[in-house]
Amino acid sequence: MIYKLKVAGVERDLTLCPISERLMIAGFVMLGDTELTEACAEALCPMLPAHDVLITAEAKGIPLICAMARRLGEDRYIVARKKPKLYMKELLKCEVSSITTEGSQCLYLDGSDAELMRGKRVVIVDDVISTGQSLHALEELVKMAGGQIVAKVAVLAEGKAIERDDIRYLAPLPLFDSEGNPL
Repeated sequence: MIYKLKVAGVERDLTLCPISERLMIAGFVMLGDTELTEACAEALCPMLPAHDVLITAEAKGIPLICAMARRLGEDRYIVARKKPKLYMKELLKCEVSSITTEGSQCLYLDGSDAELMRGKRVVIVDDVISTGQSLHALEELVKMAGGQIVAKVAVLAEGKAIERDDIRYLAPLPLFDSEGNPL
């Protein structure tokens, strides 16, 4: 089953993926889709308030935040990693359970990235906000680092996230019943 999505002037067919016996989500994947990523970055940038730092979670948000930083003339952005790397020191860590990832995982922030955010205005960037768990983990990391969150932006808000007034997004994305009907 397919859901037709139009976002930032780009149309895509999204495959519906079951996550339980009664619920499906539309698989939105920006990775590898240059046209979609660039169009979404262009549409999101005007929605941003004055800020000092952009942050996203590994991995699907990386091409989006890179395109946004390039458009904004910013030479640096921060990525919270799913696993610590050897070069990362003085780690900050937050656990997260995401709707698209089986089981819980952690997000890690390098100490030098935390220092870059300390006392700064931070914008959180994501591809899809659904349950808000990944977003919450990013918020916690920014707070641990001493940053001030000035905006939370995403390409899509899915399910109940559509009703949130603390996020900015380009388009809504419904959840679906087992027959493929939007809820």
